[in-house]
Amino acid sequence: MKKSKAASQPSTSRLSESLNQVLADSYALMALTHLAHWNVEGPGFFALHTAFQTQYEELFTAIDEIAERVRSLGAYAIGGVATFAATAKMKEFAAPLAQGEYVSALIAANEQLVAHASVARDLAGEVNDPESQDLMIGRITLHQKTIWMLKSFLRG
Repeated sequence: MKKSKAASQPSTSRLSESLNQVLADSYALMALTHLAHWNVEGPGFFALHTAFQTQYEELFTAIDEIAERVRSLGAYAIGGVATFAATAKMKEFAAPLAQGEYVSALIAANEQLVAHASVARDLAGEVNDPESQDLMIGRITLHQKTIWMLKSFLRG
């Protein structure tokens, strides 16, 4: 039986690092989305409050899936608030903001996550790891849809 490239240590090490980047981005985005959920005000309150809750709850589930994928590759998932913050390097915001500013900040954060997930997807393809590639394709698809929805809100 031929050994897959995904089992080679140097290749999976790069992929694990990239997946840990997506993990940190996802954790930071979850925290920022939760912050926006708590503090959003204005005429779009109910719609945004509900949308942000859906988004941060989905991210919570995704974080576990990404971390477990890192572990399945034989690496360790990063963790801890300080480690996630340092690794994600996402632009933080503080309340209060106008609802449009929350939405714009979350668009930028989702775009950063898509960029890092795309790197992980491509690395997974290079090392013949279709499971990691599939996970990242799913994440990219979801965040692209989130970006579209958030941008649509700003056009309203």
